[in-house]
Amino acid sequence: SWGKKKRTVCMKMEIARATRWMQTMTFAIKEINQRSDLLPQLKLGFHIRDNEGLDAEKAQTTSGLGSNFGCAAVHTTMSPVIIGDAASGVSMALTGLLFYQVSYFASCSCLSDQKEFPTFMRTMPSDAFQISALARLVSYFGWTWVGVIGVESDYAHFAIQHFLQELVQYGVCPAYIHFYPVVLSQQALDELLDVIQVPLGHYRLSLSELQSILREIRHRNVSGLQWIASEAWATAKSLWEEFGDLLKGTLGFGIRRAEVIPGLKEYLTRLRLSDIYESPFLTEFWEETFNCRLNGSLNVHSHGVSYQDRMPCTGKEDLDDIYSAYSDVSQLRVSYNVYKAVYLVAHALQDMSNCLTGHGPLQNGICGNPKNFKPWQLLHYMKHAKFSILGEKVNFDENGDPIAYYDLMNWQKGHDGSLHLVKVGFYDASFSILNIISVSEWLPSASQPAHSVCSESCSPGTRIARRRGEPVCCFDCVTCGEGEVSNETDSLECLRCSEDTWPNEARHLCIPKTIEFLSYHESLGIVLCTVCVLGACISLSILAIFFTHRDTPLVRANNMELSFLLLLFLALCFLIGLFFIGEPSDWLCRIRYPAFGVSFALCISCILSKTVVVLMAFRATLPGSNIMRWFGPNQQRASVLLCTSIQVIICLIWLLISPPYTNHNTGYNAIIIVECAIGSEFGFWCVLGYIGVLACMCFLMAFLARKLPDNFNEAKFITFSMLIFFAVWITFIPVYVSTAGKYTVAVHIFAIVASAFGLLFCIFAPKCYIIILKPEKNCKKNMMHK
Repeated sequence: SWGKKKRTVCMKMEIARATRWMQTMTFAIKEINQRSDLLPQLKLGFHIRDNEGLDAEKAQTTSGLGSNFGCAAVHTTMSPVIIGDAASGVSMALTGLLFYQVSYFASCSCLSDQKEFPTFMRTMPSDAFQISALARLVSYFGWTWVGVIGVESDYAHFAIQHFLQELVQYGVCPAYIHFYPVVLSQQALDELLDVIQVPLGHYRLSLSELQSILREIRHRNVSGLQWIASEAWATAKSLWEEFGDLLKGTLGFGIRRAEVIPGLKEYLTRLRLSDIYESPFLTEFWEETFNCRLNGSLNVHSHGVSYQDRMPCTGKEDLDDIYSAYSDVSQLRVSYNVYKAVYLVAHALQDMSNCLTGHGPLQNGICGNPKNFKPWQLLHYMKHAKFSILGEKVNFDENGDPIAYYDLMNWQKGHDGSLHLVKVGFYDASFSILNIISVSEWLPSASQPAHSVCSESCSPGTRIARRRGEPVCCFDCVTCGEGEVSNETDSLECLRCSEDTWPNEARHLCIPKTIEFLSYHESLGIVLCTVCVLGACISLSILAIFFTHRDTPLVRANNMELSFLLLLFLALCFLIGLFFIGEPSDWLCRIRYPAFGVSFALCISCILSKTVVVLMAFRATLPGSNIMRWFGPNQQRASVLLCTSIQVIICLIWLLISPPYTNHNTGYNAIIIVECAIGSEFGFWCVLGYIGVLACMCFLMAFLARKLPDNFNEAKFITFSMLIFFAVWITFIPVYVSTAGKYTVAVHIFAIVASAFGLLFCIFAPKCYIIILKPEKNCKKNMMHK
């Protein structure tokens, strides 16, 4: 929550701190006045004024600092520069009245606008830096779903708006934004607690509202909250005594701390009763600290005890005997800013003193006169001042803001139950670095940081899918599509794998695709290879049988020479199937298709020649027929060569124009198919088409020879073999087109083998049956009886 840093200086808890700040200023001024190296010719003076109850509306009606602003009367002398105010609202009001000031605690980022607040500087970092640090802290712990609550004020609205803008770049969303009134009524508290009871991660509050809220949280027995403290209360030990059980594990950014300001501790604690009458502020501080009453005091305020009931101060009171925030110098943060503010003024005056006329920073090279200058001249020197103090380099940006450095503090419980403010990290705005050293304790009941997400992170292999109408932190995790991976958590999109890679099962890594082709080592390849070799062996075996029985009437009657050629070419057809098995290469692709086309052209040409010869032989028995002289052995061989040569020419043209080649087909999911691309589809279908033409001619000739004498006629066997041939290849075409990869090759081999077996068994099985099993029928009488 974002609220005013300071409600009033007339609160017991704040009086001690405010008095320490005041005393730090006087200490710094006296220290400078005693130095011989800084402003040796000048002495600094000061007026101390109270701003209790001052707000923007009152400031606009105030004519000057001569007015009584609250708890004490003040002098009317004007000072060239004001060290203050602590509150951003009052600082804006004073700057609006053109007072030149250096604030030590006003952090509103709106004050960085030099057009609206040209006379303002500060040693306190702008809230813009703290907001960036908080956003980085939220992102560091993976909190993406946070609740934001703030007091109903312009300051809070401005800061929260800036905070939400910072959260966007880290993908953090506000689950809700709740503003509560400045005066927390019971109803307002109930509404606030109803909101923050939802466990969303972290809450940022200012000190002034925190006590009321913590009491209500304890009353409701709410636990499990991770508190994120603004610098307003990140180091406020006063809360620990009452709310330590609730605030254990709190994280917060504290402004830069001075390890020690030499001499300050002694200066603060050497106050005695004789000193406090010098200032009404010290009088009030003394009475409140020791709960006593001073004679002649103008203080009429009391906290918990009636002022008139207090015992008179004895003069023996000693600040070393009690604990007070006034004398606690373990966390010199705001006090350090006061110290730096005083030194800023001193160094600006020193730079003014060292200025050489004609080389000054003002218009026309003019230098300011340190003994008689105008406030705007001093402001100019302050904005350009650069100096070192207690080992720290101090300088300012163009907006008059110091470069921010925050300590990340963790509230931890010591062995004695006291609060230990442990530095567990830091944020350096000059490099925008958030460095977490260690965080050893968190919630009272947990050992891990609070869990705060609307949607769990999307793991690698998935991507974020935004939910329509909901904050960007609310999303679904969608698995990457086919061929896509995401190797990061909460990836917004999936990346497509390259053509030769494919996602693994988890879809977070692209792995090489599996190379696929019909191999001799797989079951399908082994079976097809075996069938091809078996078919070739059967063909050669039948050839051997026919050659052994070449003198028998059955062999001689069926055109022995063409039968031998046909069996040899069928064996070749079976062996051609082996060219389709194994990893394809360019030379293998250019051999397999022409070899397939030529081998089947040889087979069908032989069958065609056999059919024509039988048909013409019976036609030649007609009186006066002289046709057989055109179908002698030489003519038969020539016809086979002629028919085959046409196929050879088709294949040569194909090879010359667009030959087959090896293709790595990456168009499939997890595999790369190594295949033979046919090159010219027209050439491939011409080869198949020519084989089909030869088969059709065979079928026609066999049909014409169907009525010839049975014993000499092979027409019915050729007709049946051609029907099988047609059935195989007509079935082959759609199956070949519809299959892919090694199965396309397998289909092609199956068509070759099936059609070759069809020719082999239909034509030669009946003859082998007679030769081997019925040799008595293999005689001339049996062949001629019909």
